[in-house]
Amino acid sequence: MPDLRRTVAIVGAAESDEIGVVEHKSALQHHAEAAHNALEDAGLSKSDVDGLFTAGFSTLATGEYLGIRPHYTDTTAVGGSSFVIHVAHAMAAINAGYCEVALITHGQAGRSMRLRGAGGGGGFAEPNVPGQQYESPFGLIGPPVNYALACTRYMHQYGEDRTRQALAEIAVSTRKWAQLNPKAMMRDPMSFDDYHDSRWIVWPFHLLDCCLVTDAGASVVVTSAERARDLRKPPVWVLSGAESHDHAIVSQMPDLTSTVSRVTGPAALQAAGVTHDDIDLTMVYDSFTYTTLVTLEGLGFCGPGEGPDFVAGQRTAPGGDFPLNTSGGGLSYTHPGMYGIFLIIEAVRQLRGEAGDRQLDNPKLALVNGTGGLLSSTGTIVLAAD
Repeated sequence: MPDLRRTVAIVGAAESDEIGVVEHKSALQHHAEAAHNALEDAGLSKSDVDGLFTAGFSTLATGEYLGIRPHYTDTTAVGGSSFVIHVAHAMAAINAGYCEVALITHGQAGRSMRLRGAGGGGGFAEPNVPGQQYESPFGLIGPPVNYALACTRYMHQYGEDRTRQALAEIAVSTRKWAQLNPKAMMRDPMSFDDYHDSRWIVWPFHLLDCCLVTDAGASVVVTSAERARDLRKPPVWVLSGAESHDHAIVSQMPDLTSTVSRVTGPAALQAAGVTHDDIDLTMVYDSFTYTTLVTLEGLGFCGPGEGPDFVAGQRTAPGGDFPLNTSGGGLSYTHPGMYGIFLIIEAVRQLRGEAGDRQLDNPKLALVNGTGGLLSSTGTIVLAAD
């Protein structure tokens, strides 16, 4: 594999103008606002963009709506990890000379579409046909049920009580970060009692184990090292990227207690030339508290079944020694259906020193891991401050 460290940088990152419950805007409006804001953040205009990346919508539709005619286009769609994977694809495309300024954009009216009875666009670009045929007739319908099945196996294998406490630790610590983020949808305090007393969704998940459903857009801009040096904000360097998936429907998941982050995490760290101990900030997809728990193990921060001990004692909360999901995550900040791009935005802000009350003390390296589908796909990137 060629050494592409610091050959490209993220130079713009932003959400759409409004996130949360935004009933008067379409998904494409969120795309457009986020794209405009990210380009403004970078000091670029849409006329500079020659690479367009998105998932869930075709780049035909987004390009037309945005008024962009790209020289390179990528609609890789493997769920919420897609946008993290797009960063690595942009790095490859820029180094190959296919484009110079890559715009990765996303928008979903996940909450408002459900309120209007139009469906939420749950993060898949096309129907999960095998699931409809072989799983749905037996009640495996929708992400909560599928993820709950995996979590139930984890509890059986590693202990119900210690797993439950780990899920509570993750929910409570993530809410503490959200309280420091003025853009977070859920900012009310959450106690452990609040977590345990919240209503059941599907056992073993309480309401507070599950991500939000919001309306939101987000965008990041990736460009070459040469161009990045001349732009408005300090570049955030892309050191590496890795991607994989190992199943589509959950019944075909090789191990319900282990995601394919066990492949992408070590690969991204090795390509970046860094170790776990070098990472100052970890941003992982938290569609459910279980997603966070099993991803930390897969990435190699701890061993299989060791996650409950790793997150104990609010270690991942503000003031803890392992900063995790400092925006408030999909659990408390925002989650319109596919969330991975928001992980990147928070990592960029932290590495630039732009995170306000939740700002970490001079972080230099961030690991970002997106999960997509039904614990199906992961993309991992390592980012560095200038």
